[in-house]
Amino acid sequence: MIQPHSDFVGRVAVCSWSLQPQNPRALAEKIGAAGVPRIQLALDPLRESPALWAETESILSQNQIKIVSGMFGCRGEDYSTLETIRATGGIAPDATWAQNLQDIQASAEIAASLGLGLVTFHAGFLPHEKSDPSFDKMVGRLREVADLFAAKGIAVGLETGQETAPALAAFLTELNRPNVGVNFDPANMILYGKGDPVEGLRALSPWVRQVHIKDAVRTAIPGTWGAEVPAGSGEVDWPAFAAVLRKFNYTGNLVIEREAGDQRVADIVTARELVMRLLNS
Repeated sequence: MIQPHSDFVGRVAVCSWSLQPQNPRALAEKIGAAGVPRIQLALDPLRESPALWAETESILSQNQIKIVSGMFGCRGEDYSTLETIRATGGIAPDATWAQNLQDIQASAEIAASLGLGLVTFHAGFLPHEKSDPSFDKMVGRLREVADLFAAKGIAVGLETGQETAPALAAFLTELNRPNVGVNFDPANMILYGKGDPVEGLRALSPWVRQVHIKDAVRTAIPGTWGAEVPAGSGEVDWPAFAAVLRKFNYTGNLVIEREAGDQRVADIVTARELVMRLLNS
C-alpha cells in the first residue's frame, strides 16, 4: 500500500541519468539539489569508465544516498524515430547481441557488487505472436539474461512502452521466469502510442517491480514520437494511476525520470512535489 507522507523519503527515488552527471561527485551534488536521496543508478558508466566511476558507491554512501536499483542500456540503440528504435532497440538485433550479452554479464557483476535487488532495461520490441519468426529468439535471449541475474539473486524489470500491456503480459507469461517483471513507465505508453497508462498498469500489475514517475503528451501525427513533459503537465491521470497502485498494494519504489528539457533538477523537484501530493491523497 502506498504509504503516507511520513514515509515519503523511503518511497521516492530519481534516475541518475536524468541528472546528466559527469562523475560521481557531480551526481551526489545534483541529487542533493533535487532533494531525493535515493537513486536508480545507470550501470553503463561504471562498466564503460571504471576509473572515473570507481568511487561511486563510497561517494554516494558518504552523502547518505541509497541506490535502490540499477539500469543498463544496449549498444547501437537509435531513438531518432519509432522506426529506428524498433530496428535497433534492446537485445533484438542480431548484429549487437554478442556484445550486448557480454556487457550484460558485466552489468550483472556490478549490480551484485553493489548489492542491488533489481536491474531494469529496454528489451527491445517483443513479438506479439508465437508465429512470429523472432518470438522464440527473444524468449531464448531474455531467459538467458534473466538467468544471469537470477544466479546472483537479482530481479529484472523490462521497461514498458514498446508493446501494449496485454501483449507484454502474454509475453511474460510465455517467458516464465519468476525474477522477471516490469518497470512500469506511464509516459512511455503515451510516447509510443501503446494505450492508456492507467489501464496498462492494471493489466500488468502482477509483474510491476518498479514505477517511473514520468509524463508525456501524445503525438498529433501517427507513427511519430509523443513528447515528454514535466510530471503533472501531461496526459497521465496521476490520481487514477495512484489509485491502481493502492488497489494492488504496490510497495515498491516511485522513481522520477526526466529525459528531456534543460532544467532537470527543477523538473525533478516538480515531480517530487507531485508524488508528495499523491502520497497524501
